[in-house]
Amino acid sequence: MQNVLYQKPKWLDYVLIVAGTGLIAVSIQCVFDPIRLVTGGFTGLAIIVKEITGNLIPGGVPLWLTNLMLNIPVFFAAMRIKGRDYILRTLLGTFLLSAWLYVIPSVDLTEGDFILAALFGGLIGGAGMGFVLLAKAATGGTDLMATLIQHYLRHYSIVQLIQVLDGAIVLLGCFVFGIRAALYAIVAIFVMNRISDALMEGFKFSKAAFIITDRYEEVSRMILTQLDRGVTGLLAKGMYSGNDKMVLYCVVSKKEIVRVKEIVGEADPKAFVIVSDAREVLGEGFLEYSDQNGRGNA
Repeated sequence: MQNVLYQKPKWLDYVLIVAGTGLIAVSIQCVFDPIRLVTGGFTGLAIIVKEITGNLIPGGVPLWLTNLMLNIPVFFAAMRIKGRDYILRTLLGTFLLSAWLYVIPSVDLTEGDFILAALFGGLIGGAGMGFVLLAKAATGGTDLMATLIQHYLRHYSIVQLIQVLDGAIVLLGCFVFGIRAALYAIVAIFVMNRISDALMEGFKFSKAAFIITDRYEEVSRMILTQLDRGVTGLLAKGMYSGNDKMVLYCVVSKKEIVRVKEIVGEADPKAFVIVSDAREVLGEGFLEYSDQNGRGNA
Protein backbone atom coordinates (compact mmCIF):
# COMPACT_ATOMS: atom_id res chain seq x y z
CA MET A 1 0.00 0.00 0.00
CA GLN A 2 1.35 3.40 -0.94
CA ASN A 3 2.34 5.61 1.99
CA VAL A 4 0.93 9.12 2.02
CA LEU A 5 2.46 11.72 4.33
CA TYR A 6 -0.10 12.39 7.02
CA GLN A 7 -0.62 16.01 7.99
CA LYS A 8 -1.53 16.27 11.65
CA PRO A 9 -4.61 18.36 12.42
CA LYS A 10 -4.15 21.93 13.57
CA TRP A 11 -5.74 21.27 16.95
CA LEU A 12 -2.90 18.86 17.74
CA ASP A 13 -0.41 21.71 17.27
CA TYR A 14 -2.21 23.71 19.93
CA VAL A 15 -2.25 20.72 22.28
CA LEU A 16 1.51 20.45 21.82
CA ILE A 17 1.95 24.16 22.52
CA VAL A 18 -0.12 23.94 25.72
CA ALA A 19 1.69 20.82 26.94
CA GLY A 20 5.12 22.10 25.88
CA THR A 21 4.81 25.49 27.55
CA GLY A 22 3.53 23.74 30.67
CA LEU A 23 6.63 21.54 30.83
CA ILE A 24 8.92 24.52 30.23
CA ALA A 25 7.19 26.39 33.05
CA VAL A 26 7.62 23.43 35.41
CA SER A 27 11.36 23.28 34.64
CA ILE A 28 11.71 27.02 35.31
CA GLN A 29 9.41 27.40 38.29
CA CYS A 30 10.19 24.13 40.10
CA VAL A 31 13.80 23.43 39.09
CA PHE A 32 15.81 26.34 37.70
CA ASP A 33 14.41 29.28 39.68
CA PRO A 34 14.61 27.72 43.19
CA ILE A 35 18.29 26.87 42.65
CA ARG A 36 19.02 30.01 40.57
CA LEU A 37 20.11 28.36 37.32
CA VAL A 38 20.02 30.91 34.48
CA THR A 39 19.72 28.91 31.26
CA GLY A 40 19.37 31.85 28.89
CA GLY A 41 16.27 33.28 27.25
CA PHE A 42 13.90 35.87 28.68
CA THR A 43 12.93 33.41 31.42
CA GLY A 44 16.57 33.27 32.50
CA LEU A 45 16.64 37.05 32.50
CA ALA A 46 13.44 36.99 34.56
CA ILE A 47 15.19 34.88 37.22
CA ILE A 48 17.95 37.54 37.41
CA VAL A 49 15.40 40.38 37.65
CA LYS A 50 13.56 38.52 40.41
CA GLU A 51 16.78 38.18 42.40
CA ILE A 52 17.86 41.81 41.91
CA THR A 53 14.45 43.22 42.84
CA GLY A 54 14.08 40.97 45.87
CA ASN A 55 15.09 43.79 48.22
CA LEU A 56 12.63 46.23 46.65
CA ILE A 57 9.58 44.01 46.25
CA PRO A 58 8.73 41.08 48.56
CA GLY A 59 9.79 38.00 46.63
CA GLY A 60 11.00 40.07 43.68
CA VAL A 61 9.23 40.71 40.36
CA PRO A 62 7.32 37.51 39.39
CA LEU A 63 8.78 35.47 36.54
CA TRP A 64 5.57 35.54 34.51
CA LEU A 65 5.39 39.33 34.60
CA THR A 66 8.99 39.90 33.51
CA ASN A 67 8.68 37.32 30.71
CA LEU A 68 5.49 38.97 29.44
CA MET A 69 6.80 42.54 29.66
CA LEU A 70 10.05 41.70 27.85
CA ASN A 71 8.21 39.95 25.01
CA ILE A 72 5.60 42.64 24.30
CA PRO A 73 7.93 45.12 22.51
CA VAL A 74 9.63 42.27 20.66
CA PHE A 75 6.29 41.11 19.25
CA PHE A 76 5.35 44.56 18.05
CA ALA A 77 8.71 44.80 16.27
CA ALA A 78 8.29 41.33 14.73
CA MET A 79 4.85 41.95 13.25
CA ARG A 80 6.29 43.30 10.00
CA ILE A 81 9.02 40.68 9.60
CA LYS A 82 7.50 37.27 10.38
CA GLY A 83 4.38 35.73 8.92
CA ARG A 84 1.00 36.11 10.59
CA ASP A 85 0.59 32.40 11.37
CA TYR A 86 4.04 32.16 13.00
CA ILE A 87 3.44 35.31 15.06
CA LEU A 88 0.06 34.05 16.29
CA ARG A 89 1.50 30.69 17.33
CA THR A 90 4.47 32.33 19.01
CA LEU A 91 2.21 34.86 20.72
CA LEU A 92 0.12 31.98 22.02
CA GLY A 93 3.26 30.17 23.21
CA THR A 94 4.53 33.26 25.03
CA PHE A 95 1.17 33.98 26.66
CA LEU A 96 0.73 30.35 27.76
CA LEU A 97 4.26 30.20 29.19
CA SER A 98 3.61 33.33 31.25
CA ALA A 99 0.22 31.92 32.31
CA TRP A 100 1.79 28.63 33.38
CA LEU A 101 4.47 30.52 35.33
CA TYR A 102 1.69 32.41 37.09
CA VAL A 103 -0.34 29.28 37.92
CA ILE A 104 2.37 26.77 38.83
CA PRO A 105 3.63 27.21 42.40
CA SER A 106 7.35 27.55 43.07
CA VAL A 107 8.42 24.21 44.57
CA ASP A 108 12.04 23.07 44.72
CA LEU A 109 11.76 19.57 43.26
CA THR A 110 15.51 18.91 43.43
CA GLU A 111 15.99 20.21 46.99
CA GLY A 112 19.07 22.25 46.11
CA ASP A 113 20.89 19.50 44.18
CA PHE A 114 22.69 21.23 41.28
CA ILE A 115 23.42 18.02 39.36
CA LEU A 116 19.84 16.81 39.60
CA ALA A 117 18.55 20.25 38.67
CA ALA A 118 20.74 20.47 35.57
CA LEU A 119 19.77 16.99 34.36
CA PHE A 120 16.15 16.82 35.47
CA GLY A 121 15.39 20.43 34.56
CA GLY A 122 17.08 20.02 31.19
CA LEU A 123 15.03 16.89 30.52
CA ILE A 124 11.69 18.52 31.35
CA GLY A 125 12.49 21.82 29.64
CA GLY A 126 13.93 20.11 26.57
CA ALA A 127 10.82 17.94 26.20
CA GLY A 128 8.63 21.02 26.48
CA MET A 129 10.67 22.95 23.93
CA GLY A 130 10.57 19.95 21.59
CA PHE A 131 6.75 19.90 21.76
CA VAL A 132 6.56 23.62 21.00
CA LEU A 133 8.95 23.29 18.04
CA LEU A 134 6.98 20.31 16.70
CA ALA A 135 3.98 22.63 16.60
CA LYS A 136 6.02 25.07 14.47
CA ALA A 137 5.88 27.72 17.18
CA ALA A 138 8.17 29.35 19.73
CA THR A 139 7.93 31.03 23.11
CA GLY A 140 9.27 34.39 21.98
CA GLY A 141 12.27 35.61 23.94
CA THR A 142 15.76 35.46 22.50
CA ASP A 143 14.58 33.30 19.56
CA LEU A 144 12.34 36.04 18.26
CA MET A 145 14.84 38.77 19.13
CA ALA A 146 17.51 36.93 17.16
CA THR A 147 15.15 36.84 14.17
CA LEU A 148 14.75 40.62 14.38
CA ILE A 149 18.48 41.24 14.66
CA GLN A 150 19.24 38.88 11.77
CA HIS A 151 16.89 40.93 9.58
CA TYR A 152 19.44 43.76 9.80
CA LEU A 153 22.64 41.70 10.23
CA ARG A 154 22.28 39.25 7.36
CA HIS A 155 25.85 37.93 7.62
CA TYR A 156 25.00 36.26 10.95
CA SER A 157 22.75 33.22 11.26
CA ILE A 158 19.81 33.12 13.67
CA VAL A 159 21.46 30.27 15.57
CA GLN A 160 24.63 32.31 16.05
CA LEU A 161 22.65 35.29 17.32
CA ILE A 162 20.65 33.10 19.75
CA GLN A 163 23.90 31.69 21.12
CA VAL A 164 25.29 35.20 21.65
CA LEU A 165 22.11 36.46 23.35
CA ASP A 166 21.72 33.39 25.59
CA GLY A 167 25.44 33.40 26.35
CA ALA A 168 25.22 37.04 27.49
CA ILE A 169 22.30 36.18 29.80
CA VAL A 170 24.16 33.17 31.25
CA LEU A 171 27.22 35.39 31.77
CA LEU A 172 25.06 37.96 33.56
CA GLY A 173 23.71 35.14 35.71
CA CYS A 174 27.29 34.19 36.53
CA PHE A 175 27.89 37.67 38.00
CA VAL A 176 24.65 37.55 40.01
CA PHE A 177 24.63 33.92 41.24
CA GLY A 178 28.27 32.84 40.89
CA ILE A 179 30.34 30.65 38.60
CA ARG A 180 29.06 27.35 40.03
CA ALA A 181 25.46 28.06 39.07
CA ALA A 182 26.57 29.25 35.61
CA LEU A 183 28.51 26.03 34.94
CA TYR A 184 25.55 23.86 35.90
CA ALA A 185 23.33 26.09 33.75
CA ILE A 186 25.52 25.23 30.75
CA VAL A 187 24.99 21.52 31.50
CA ALA A 188 21.23 22.12 31.66
CA ILE A 189 21.29 23.97 28.32
CA PHE A 190 23.17 21.05 26.73
CA VAL A 191 20.61 18.53 28.03
CA MET A 192 17.70 20.70 26.89
CA ASN A 193 19.10 21.00 23.38
CA ARG A 194 19.76 17.26 23.11
CA ILE A 195 16.25 16.35 24.25
CA SER A 196 14.50 18.88 22.03
CA ASP A 197 16.62 17.79 19.04
CA ALA A 198 15.76 14.14 19.72
CA LEU A 199 12.05 14.94 19.74
CA MET A 200 12.36 16.87 16.49
CA GLU A 201 14.45 14.26 14.68
CA GLY A 202 12.96 11.09 16.16
CA PHE A 203 14.19 8.46 18.59
CA LYS A 204 14.15 5.47 16.24
CA PHE A 205 17.70 5.56 14.92
CA SER A 206 18.82 3.15 12.21
CA LYS A 207 22.09 2.42 10.43
CA ALA A 208 22.96 3.18 6.81
CA ALA A 209 25.70 1.18 5.06
CA PHE A 210 27.63 1.92 1.86
CA ILE A 211 29.31 -1.26 0.58
CA ILE A 212 31.94 -1.15 -2.15
CA THR A 213 32.62 -4.67 -3.39
CA ASP A 214 33.34 -6.58 -6.58
CA ARG A 215 30.93 -9.29 -5.40
CA TYR A 216 27.97 -6.97 -5.18
CA GLU A 217 25.48 -9.49 -6.61
CA GLU A 218 26.30 -12.07 -3.94
CA VAL A 219 26.30 -9.52 -1.11
CA SER A 220 23.00 -7.96 -2.18
CA ARG A 221 21.37 -11.38 -2.57
CA MET A 222 22.43 -12.42 0.95
CA ILE A 223 21.10 -9.20 2.46
CA LEU A 224 17.82 -9.54 0.59
CA THR A 225 17.27 -13.18 1.54
CA GLN A 226 18.75 -13.35 5.04
CA LEU A 227 17.67 -9.95 6.40
CA ASP A 228 14.71 -9.24 4.12
CA ARG A 229 16.01 -5.71 3.63
CA GLY A 230 16.10 -3.74 0.40
CA VAL A 231 19.40 -2.89 -1.27
CA THR A 232 20.05 -0.15 -3.82
CA GLY A 233 22.91 -0.35 -6.33
CA LEU A 234 24.64 2.94 -7.15
CA LEU A 235 26.84 3.23 -10.22
CA ALA A 236 30.23 4.75 -9.37
CA LYS A 237 33.79 5.02 -10.64
CA GLY A 238 36.98 4.39 -8.69
CA MET A 239 39.11 7.48 -9.22
CA TYR A 240 42.34 5.64 -8.35
CA SER A 241 41.76 2.53 -10.48
CA GLY A 242 39.60 4.18 -13.11
CA ASN A 243 37.27 1.15 -13.02
CA ASP A 244 33.51 1.23 -12.84
CA LYS A 245 32.15 0.22 -9.45
CA MET A 246 28.82 -0.79 -7.97
CA VAL A 247 28.17 0.69 -4.54
CA LEU A 248 25.47 -1.03 -2.49
CA TYR A 249 23.39 1.13 -0.18
CA CYS A 250 21.08 -0.27 2.48
CA VAL A 251 19.41 0.89 5.68
CA VAL A 252 18.92 -1.58 8.54
CA SER A 253 18.24 -1.55 12.26
CA LYS A 254 21.04 -1.16 14.81
CA LYS A 255 20.92 -4.88 15.55
CA GLU A 256 20.96 -5.90 11.88
CA ILE A 257 24.06 -3.89 11.02
CA VAL A 258 26.15 -6.51 12.82
CA ARG A 259 24.82 -9.21 10.47
CA VAL A 260 25.36 -6.95 7.44
CA LYS A 261 29.07 -6.66 8.28
CA GLU A 262 29.27 -10.43 8.78
CA ILE A 263 27.63 -11.03 5.39
CA VAL A 264 30.06 -8.68 3.64
CA GLY A 265 33.01 -10.30 5.43
CA GLU A 266 31.91 -13.77 4.34
CA ALA A 267 31.30 -12.78 0.72
CA ASP A 268 34.22 -10.41 0.15
CA PRO A 269 36.82 -9.85 2.91
CA LYS A 270 38.36 -7.09 0.75
CA ALA A 271 35.14 -5.07 0.58
CA PHE A 272 35.05 -1.47 1.79
CA VAL A 273 32.15 -0.70 4.14
CA ILE A 274 31.02 2.67 5.48
CA VAL A 275 28.46 2.68 8.31
CA SER A 276 26.68 5.84 9.47
CA ASP A 277 23.70 6.78 11.63
CA ALA A 278 20.31 7.31 10.01
CA ARG A 279 18.49 9.66 12.37
CA GLU A 280 15.01 8.85 11.08
CA VAL A 281 13.81 6.41 8.42
CA LEU A 282 10.28 6.54 7.02
CA GLY A 283 8.77 3.89 4.80
CA GLU A 284 8.12 0.17 4.51
CA GLY A 285 9.89 -1.89 7.15
CA PHE A 286 10.63 1.13 9.32
CA LEU A 287 8.53 3.98 10.74
CA GLU A 288 5.32 4.48 8.79
CA TYR A 289 4.57 8.06 7.77
CA SER A 290 1.39 8.19 9.84
CA ASP A 291 3.23 6.87 12.94
CA GLN A 292 4.91 10.27 13.33
CA ASN A 293 1.63 11.65 14.55
CA GLY A 294 0.34 8.72 16.53
CA ARG A 295 -1.89 7.36 13.77
CA GLY A 296 0.06 4.26 12.78
CA ASN A 297 -1.05 0.66 13.14
CA ALA A 298 -0.92 -0.82 16.62
